[in-house]
Amino acid sequence: MKKIIIFALIAISTLTAQSITPDQLEFRRQAVKRIIFDKSQDIPLAGLWPAKVVGLDIMYPSLGEQLNNPQLSISEGRLKITADQHATSTRWIGAFNPFAVYNIEINNFKGSGEVGAMFRDADYDNRIITMLQVDNSQYKSIKCMIIKDGQKVESQDFELPEKLNISSPIILRVQMVAVGLNLYIEQYEKSTLIGRMDFVQHFDLRKKDLMRRFEFCLYSSLEAKAVVEIDEVTEVLSPGIGQSDLRIVTYEDGSAFFKNERLWILVTVRGGGLPHPMQGVYSINPSIFDIKFEGIILYDRNDGLLRNDLASNIFYDRNAQEWRGFTTGFSSYGDPLKKEKKQIWAVQSSREPLQGISIMKAKTLGLVADYEDPQCIYDSEAKKWRMLLCENHKGYKAVIRESDTWDGKYELISGPIKINSTGTQIQTIGDKRYALFGSKDRTIYIYTYPDLQPYGELNIHRPPWSDKSGTRIWPNVVPLPEGYPAPYIALMMDRLNFPGMKGGNWTYGAMYLYHGYLKN
Repeated sequence: MKKIIIFALIAISTLTAQSITPDQLEFRRQAVKRIIFDKSQDIPLAGLWPAKVVGLDIMYPSLGEQLNNPQLSISEGRLKITADQHATSTRWIGAFNPFAVYNIEINNFKGSGEVGAMFRDADYDNRIITMLQVDNSQYKSIKCMIIKDGQKVESQDFELPEKLNISSPIILRVQMVAVGLNLYIEQYEKSTLIGRMDFVQHFDLRKKDLMRRFEFCLYSSLEAKAVVEIDEVTEVLSPGIGQSDLRIVTYEDGSAFFKNERLWILVTVRGGGLPHPMQGVYSINPSIFDIKFEGIILYDRNDGLLRNDLASNIFYDRNAQEWRGFTTGFSSYGDPLKKEKKQIWAVQSSREPLQGISIMKAKTLGLVADYEDPQCIYDSEAKKWRMLLCENHKGYKAVIRESDTWDGKYELISGPIKINSTGTQIQTIGDKRYALFGSKDRTIYIYTYPDLQPYGELNIHRPPWSDKSGTRIWPNVVPLPEGYPAPYIALMMDRLNFPGMKGGNWTYGAMYLYHGYLKN
């Protein structure tokens, strides 16, 4: 009799688990965080830390002509630059990376002159210079200047905020965004956008041969008796000013990939409008909220450029023992000739692309048009690769395409649906797969898989939008193994842009953690 009861309970439990549908779940907000140039999240590439220098001229040699013998010394853990008369100095700091963030932490500046970052071609007279300008110990502006073949081809001055306090340290920050840059000043841990400039019409620094020639330097031009003291100079990979497009890394069947008890998440690192963002990788222990920036993925189409494509879907194909996936070719917007076409790219790598800087090979998939947000799984029952993505049919609409091979020709099998769609996801809940996606309708929709028929809506307590903010978010729902605080989580974002940015501004947002339970 006891055995019968036990078997009955197991059967009921199994039936309950199998009968769960996504509309029966409620997702309750647990935590929120927006990472804005968080030093604890930086991944180091190069730098100058004065207290750790032994042999300044060997470690950080002077480059080019040093006008009128500027004096560089290290005192009290800071780099001090002084000048008896007008003098200039250029010091090598590290190699150049067009996807990095460059920080110059200025403790104080007495007198007049300029200090900043120079990005210098080691073989030709090509330079990009960003300088903090100081007049009588008052911070005045930031100048950005581009020199090509020895000639100044562009120069802009950007005003500083009036509230800047001269008596407190500041950080001059240059955020490289592949084909341009953003300029910030940070004081009291708050970053303020000062200006932005694109330079791709002069230099396409995504070109591998060009980026390898460029160097990152500390530049100063001081008037007589001026003194500048610098706490440190760093070059880092950074989460930027906002995060979006969250999608977990999976296996080929769409199940979650765990490593070291952590989920791995593809997140867009934001820097402005297109084509300025890039593909970031983050991780999280799903029992807590410890989002960690792990690295970036760049894509190589074998055309001499490294690409900052994004809104990617990366999975480990256990059968092929290879990392594979798809990405949206937003880097086409950076083409200085405006001839490249947006499309979906198939990407692959034998190396795990989850930490540091990873390069994945990319090849065309034949989906050349306004396609976005692909997610693909191998459906072992159908023996097909099936991709859910958004296509522009008088607005973005979800469709499902399928192929016999992962990188083959994907034919339309369902959709386009009638409603606006974004952030597509195929996810198994209970014993069935469903199609989930966000929308401009302040709703995350649930559709059937693979025929894309309306099924319901996801229940979200305190959703990451308001009546005034954007709502086209990504659901990123994840079922968890037994033993976690909740059987499901969802990692979403809002669409609130970073303040003060003129022009194209898609710099959203903060990241939100939700726990999902059966609704009472």
